[in-house]
Amino acid sequence: MRLLIVEDSDSLREALRSGLAGVGYVADAVARGDEGLERVLQGDYDLAIVDIMLPGLDGFELVRRVRASGKTVPVLMLTARDTVADRVMGLDLGADDYLVKPFAVEELLARVRSLVRRGRTVPGPAIKIDDLAIDTASQVVMRGGKPIDLSPREYALLEYLARRAGAVVTREELEKHLFEQPPADGSNAVDVLVGRLRRKLCPRGTPELIYTRRGQGYLMAAAS
Repeated sequence: MRLLIVEDSDSLREALRSGLAGVGYVADAVARGDEGLERVLQGDYDLAIVDIMLPGLDGFELVRRVRASGKTVPVLMLTARDTVADRVMGLDLGADDYLVKPFAVEELLARVRSLVRRGRTVPGPAIKIDDLAIDTASQVVMRGGKPIDLSPREYALLEYLARRAGAVVTREELEKHLFEQPPADGSNAVDVLVGRLRRKLCPRGTPELIYTRRGQGYLMAAAS
């Protein structure tokens, strides 16, 4: 999942980016509202985290312009001003949620998970493919009733493929959503990551769930 952080505090921006990366998200981060607007309009983000008080363009105007463009990316607004008027204005302009500073990182992550699920229109936090069960709220993965231990990036890959089950996902799309900086040309970083995930999900004698489409990418589907 790729997120955008628009926050002018250097320390908070880096803390958010680092915290999100630690649980498997890829996060771009900018300090100005006008730059954030440009990123949202030109990019393909699963969520934008937007402060209200920003240089260049405040968070309210950023959200208004995003919604006016027709973009439906979920937006979580951050502010130090805990007033009903601010919350109402942000929600009326099209924000999806509102978090007042200071906040606990655990609460931010919970809201991020909820908004990402809502944005992908996935019915509920559970994804099932054959005997594989993914709880996207707790990030617990089970196959055949047995837990599977995944690294944050392996989990991010699994959830991304699972949400698009039945469709081919290109290597370029996976690079964009899994790595902060695209791997160098000719890199096999995606293939290596898919290989590690396959070995954990599908040990010898277990039906395959991730299929390679030569020259196209990868597809996740129930064993045929």
